[in-house]
Amino acid sequence: MSTATDRDANIFGHVIDAKSGEHLSDVTIVVKGTSTGIATDATGHYFLKDLPTGNITLTASLVGYATVEKTVTLEDNKTVELNFEIEEQSFALDEVIVSATRNEARKQESGVIVNVISAKLFETVSSSNLSETMNFLPGLRLETNCSNCGFTQLRINGLDGQYSQILMDGRPIFSSLATVYGLEQLPVSMIERVEVVRGGGSALFGSNAIGGVVNIITKEPLRNSLTLTNSTSIVGNGKTDVNTSVNGSFVADDHRAGVYIFGTLKDRNHYDRNGDGFSDIPKIKSETLGFKGYYRTGTYSKITAEYHRIHEMRRGGNNFDNPPHEADIAEYLNSNINGGGLRFDLFSPDYAHRLLLYTSAQDIKRDSYFAGEINTNNYGTTFDRTLVAGSQYTYVFDHLWLMPAELTGGIEYSVNDLNDKYVALNRTIAQTGKIFGAFIQNEWKSEHFGILLSTRLDKHNMMERPVLCPRGTLRYNFSDNINFRASYSSGYRAPQAYNEDMHIEAVNGTLSLIELDPSLRPEYSHSISASADLYHSFGRLHGNLLVEGFHTMLNDVFTLEKATNNTDSQGNIVYVRRNAAGARVSGVNLEARLVMPGIFDLQLGYTIQQSRYRKPEQWSSNLPAQQKMFRAPDSYGYFMSNFDLSHAWKLSLFGNHTGSMLVKHTYEDVDMEKHTRNFFDVGIKLACHFHLGKSSEIEINGGVKNIFDSFQPDPDFGQNKDSSYIYGPAFPRMFFAGVKFSL
Repeated sequence: MSTATDRDANIFGHVIDAKSGEHLSDVTIVVKGTSTGIATDATGHYFLKDLPTGNITLTASLVGYATVEKTVTLEDNKTVELNFEIEEQSFALDEVIVSATRNEARKQESGVIVNVISAKLFETVSSSNLSETMNFLPGLRLETNCSNCGFTQLRINGLDGQYSQILMDGRPIFSSLATVYGLEQLPVSMIERVEVVRGGGSALFGSNAIGGVVNIITKEPLRNSLTLTNSTSIVGNGKTDVNTSVNGSFVADDHRAGVYIFGTLKDRNHYDRNGDGFSDIPKIKSETLGFKGYYRTGTYSKITAEYHRIHEMRRGGNNFDNPPHEADIAEYLNSNINGGGLRFDLFSPDYAHRLLLYTSAQDIKRDSYFAGEINTNNYGTTFDRTLVAGSQYTYVFDHLWLMPAELTGGIEYSVNDLNDKYVALNRTIAQTGKIFGAFIQNEWKSEHFGILLSTRLDKHNMMERPVLCPRGTLRYNFSDNINFRASYSSGYRAPQAYNEDMHIEAVNGTLSLIELDPSLRPEYSHSISASADLYHSFGRLHGNLLVEGFHTMLNDVFTLEKATNNTDSQGNIVYVRRNAAGARVSGVNLEARLVMPGIFDLQLGYTIQQSRYRKPEQWSSNLPAQQKMFRAPDSYGYFMSNFDLSHAWKLSLFGNHTGSMLVKHTYEDVDMEKHTRNFFDVGIKLACHFHLGKSSEIEINGGVKNIFDSFQPDPDFGQNKDSSYIYGPAFPRMFFAGVKFSL
């Protein structure tokens, strides 16, 4: 590629569907090896100006289509026309992902399986926030752990939420406190896609990435556009959940700068399932504002900035018209979250050298109230600040030991300062976690073969010794239709407070707290997995089957048991987090997909697993020890499908299955255990698109979630309820209607 300086050399053209000839909007056109790019407008056209002269390569990519590359020669003061025809692809093999190796890579060439949640899934299941979509990937299950405040956990491959590392734009600013309600607080209007890596990821992303990594990638401006969306849901008893968002993308004429701005309002009523006057789903009011923008400082450099502010009030219990301290039960949280990041990308003209410098931060202030009886003193305040800074350098070898290779190394420093104080409860969690990490990896890859070796060295201030986390992956493509992958990884968790420890539950009118054992040791893991990915076409019908086996071994695993005296000096129930001997989680993820382009798309996923302690563990002195982990069903799965009824009308069907699980229950000071029933909740959505002109569109949709009202049949009753006794689908039957206007 030429290294000539920028002159008045321009390219224009259009992108069309190779089969239908229809012009395609929002196709990303990028000058390969540079930071220069644009998206086609509503008419499928693009224009790039002030490009370097000489030979350059352009790529055209769109979700659901095969990526196309074309090379063209540019001269001074000349404009060239370059048109693209791209073919619809049943499976996103050319999809670009970043979470597997911290570098951009084609999905098919990745040594690690990466599942992607995109705008298509958000629309299929009519989700307004991220938590509503996380159940629609194999190996993932989002569960609600508190009927008063709606505290949730994302389980990956059967492991608790504390084993999942949640990233925002690749940075670990989601602290343990942020994770408590974070997935429900993030509106889909700010999210471009979510990449999920199952299995250990500590070799690249540090602590807590034992079960997997969830990378939330925020939206970037592509072209000038404006979108207004409203979705309103109604529960059977008339309670509503209203979500409204407005988003705008603004790009300069020369495409050197752009900004995406988003805002969302949410207003959800509380829901009382059994009519006892106490909520089983909390009330929420929230506002979100933010932006993401870029400035191209040169042909091969780019600065990107992101900022978001979230204010959320959530409350569960009763007497919602009165202050929290006048309620019989109240869990009240008023959170203010400010976060953002800054990154600088620098490329060499041949794309062989890439340098990334970044910093991200998030600040949380949370006022709260927890009480199981009328009490004027149980207010608290939490401050949580997270800062991450680092750098990453990548060099691409044409050949290294007979194969192309990519070497990546970097350093990262993160600090989390937490102060969680409840004076009336005599509880204070004050901790500062500091991690300095250095990582290096090398990936050899060709079209049919790939091997990746990586390791990360972390020094955590709460651990006496540095910890080394290696990872190795192997990929072999027997053909374009048969892919095999195998991997090994290790990970760790430091002896510190995690998200569940920040949450206070009400049980029998008293409060339930979690404390750390003073002798708590770090937890270590070893994970292995192997998978086969098969593709086949039956004429116009295209199919894909993925079979993945996984096995994770945990040493010194963290577990909870009631304190020796059960309560503290104030009568609060106390659980102690201590080390158990170990545990193992093994299972199989199955994923299948059938696609007939222009007619239907069906996707199924199912997980069969076992989550067991090595030795039986006892959480209550009144009950025998259990080897089976709690809240870990041996089977769960999902399905989702889209049917193109006509050019304007689309029908979607979707659902989740949750198998029986073992849950804890304390009522009237009696500890119990229960094997729950199976749940299967199904939803339906019908949408119609209208074109109001060449550049504007409106969509009207409606449907029902959880049609058969598959919900917990025995929620606790009255003031002595156990708020943690909740299982099954998060919401009952809900009717919804929505409208989306795009310009």
